[in-house]
Amino acid sequence: MICLRSPSEIEMLKRSGKILAAVMRRIEDIVEPGITTLDIDRLSEELILKEKAIAAFKGYKGFPATACVSVNEEVVHGIPGPRVILEGDIISIDLGVNYQGYFSDMAVTLPVGKADQAKIKLIEITKQSLEIGITQARVGNYLTDISHSIQSFAEAQGFSVVRQFVGHGIGAALHEDPEIPNFGRPHLGVLLKSGMVLAIEPMINVGSWECLILENGWTAVTKDGTPSAHFEHTVAITDKGPVVLTK
Repeated sequence: MICLRSPSEIEMLKRSGKILAAVMRRIEDIVEPGITTLDIDRLSEELILKEKAIAAFKGYKGFPATACVSVNEEVVHGIPGPRVILEGDIISIDLGVNYQGYFSDMAVTLPVGKADQAKIKLIEITKQSLEIGITQARVGNYLTDISHSIQSFAEAQGFSVVRQFVGHGIGAALHEDPEIPNFGRPHLGVLLKSGMVLAIEPMINVGSWECLILENGWTAVTKDGTPSAHFEHTVAITDKGPVVLTK
């Protein structure tokens, strides 16, 4: 079932999203060569708790950490630990917040120090893919108009779109209906309506779109070992157009 949120509910989701965006900005500031993925996780939890919010990922279906921190060929769901981030890596940070029962979700990919041009281009194209997808989150469009716009743009730039993981509805729970693929033909699926709140999150690979899951049961990596990037925003569909709540 797809929930339609009232203006007051969207306002609460916006508060949740503002907390999350502020936390993410603080995390982005500490990313540099020499830190560990566990450093990022610990600061994320500290900052979220300081805002009197709850880390939405920790304990979700058994996930053991506050942040998903994925490095280079890791696509999503990287588990923080002692891994040291090196000059030239790219790092994807995915965070979720539950503020008074209202959930928000966002992700960014960052270069660590000086990354090569291929990785920088991957990051830029993935970020632009999200922005293009968000423009399609409009009343009267169909769900796969979002999907198709992301796929068309990313593939035209020579990249591939991950199939195994998709975006999702969000609001009173971290994951709600509908699922939002980042690929597909346009003008199909659910008709978009005012009050829908969606977490749109393209995951784009340099090489093949195929992924594998590591033995920890969580971390997805590209099958061919090439880098991957991930951006995400929580977006409300309104009569005045899409509103990004995580900024």
